[in-house]
Parts: sequence; structure tokens; C-alpha cells
Amino acid sequence: MPLTDLVELAARVGHGQCVAIPSDVGGVSMAATRALVRQGVRDLHLIGVPTAGLQADILIGAGCVRLIEASAVSLGEWGLAPRFTEAIRSGAIQIRDATCPAVHAGLVAGEKGVPFMAMRGLIGSDLLRSRPDWKVIDNPCADMADPIVLIPAIRPEVALIHVPLADREGNIWVGMRRELLVMAHAARTTLVTAERVSETSLLDDPCLAPAVIPSLYVTAVALAPRGAAPIGLYGEYGADEAVLADYARVARSRDGFDRWIEAWLAANACDDRRAVLAPIDG
Repeated sequence: MPLTDLVELAARVGHGQCVAIPSDVGGVSMAATRALVRQGVRDLHLIGVPTAGLQADILIGAGCVRLIEASAVSLGEWGLAPRFTEAIRSGAIQIRDATCPAVHAGLVAGEKGVPFMAMRGLIGSDLLRSRPDWKVIDNPCADMADPIVLIPAIRPEVALIHVPLADREGNIWVGMRRELLVMAHAARTTLVTAERVSETSLLDDPCLAPAVIPSLYVTAVALAPRGAAPIGLYGEYGADEAVLADYARVARSRDGFDRWIEAWLAANACDDRRAVLAPIDG
């Protein structure tokens, strides 16, 4: 599989597409997020797997999002996601409330190629009132009344992730983040940015191979060192707390967000351009 660069990777995401993104601890591609903002993509349907954070907030603030589906959208210990909060209050975007298990169940159904996955824990909750697509039926295998909820399959058009390691064949190593495997299986297209690219196949290493998503499920990989920053990346580096605290403070206003994103794009312009031009193995 040919390796690509950030510009070409982002160009594979079209207006109005459904894009699955991981939680802030799961391998978020902030490098690709910058490229999407620069590209001016619009009307995305974001699915947080199972939550969303800074990435979603930036895309919402930049006008890239029409609909978001997640169990939560927040900046964690840094507080509310300010652009998401304002967009919901103003009606600028739509939201589909979910739960963590429901998001995972829908993706597992998509992964398996079945129309739905059954769950019990939602029964009795108010969520069923706002999700008419979640159907309550009688368990056909039971001899007595036994209601169960059917969660429709989630088949994103794009799964967008960042990983510590890829190889030239397009295999990617995700470590303990098994939800990334399910995302790649369920999505029609999987776009990946990676910290490093190995010259040898990751599948040849018996220690790495069990946590590798094979290239069969990967559409494109771009090299992006520190591509998750200012969010941390598991096993690689921590979050930049100063940057996240500053964002949470200034992005409460529209003008503050606009100033922040302009500075963020400018500060990373050289690194993003270098990722486009550099040899893929760095």
C-alpha cells in the first residue's frame, strides 16, 4: 500500500461523510485535524468512540461538523468542550445521545456485517425516547416476556486515528487500544497518521503482531511525528496541559477560539509541511 502525506490523507475525507474518531486517550490524529480544517471540510457526521474531546471541539468550532454522536463530549479535567457547548445551545449542530456500550455495540455490528447488536442496559433509561432508531423488541429466544434493545450497526465512511507505529506495507500497531481495531473493521475507509514508520513488517515481530491491524483494513498512512499533540499518545508522550488549559479558557468565546486556532495552525505549519515533504521513514 503506498504511503501518503497529510494533505492527501485529509483529501480522502469528503463533505458530509460519517467519520469515527477515538477518545482523547485512544489515538487522536490532531495532525489530520489541522489538515481537515485547512481543507475546509464541511457537514461531517462525527462519531466519538465512545467519547470525543478536543478534536471534535476544534472541528465544530471550525464549522466542519453538522452532527455528532457520542456518549460525551468534553475536555475532561479541563472542563466543558466550549465550542461544542455553544453549538448545541445555539442549534448550530445536531447531537445524537449515546452511551459507551451502545457506541461499541453498533461498531461491533458494523464490524461483523450484521444489521444490529442486542443490549439490555438501556431499558428504563430516557435515552430510548431520543433514539427512535434503537428498537425495543421481545427476545425471540425467550419463553416469557424479555425485552431487549437492538442497536443498529454503525458503518462509518471513515475511521481517523493516530498510532505509534506503522510499516511500509500499511500495517499499523495499536497496542492496547482494541477499539481502534473494531473501528477499522467497521469503517469503509481507515485513515491513519503514525509517529514512525518501520522498514520491516510489523507482522513479522511476534511481540508486536498481536496488536497489529493488518493493511487489509487500512486505506492510507501518513507520517506525522507528535501527531496527537497537544493530546497525549499512549506509551509515547503525555498531554500538553498548558496548551489544553489555555484552549479551555480562550475558546469560550468565538473570538478567542478564532485567535487560538489561527495561532495553532500557524505554529504547526512548518512541522505539517515537513511531514508532507520528508521521507516517510523520517
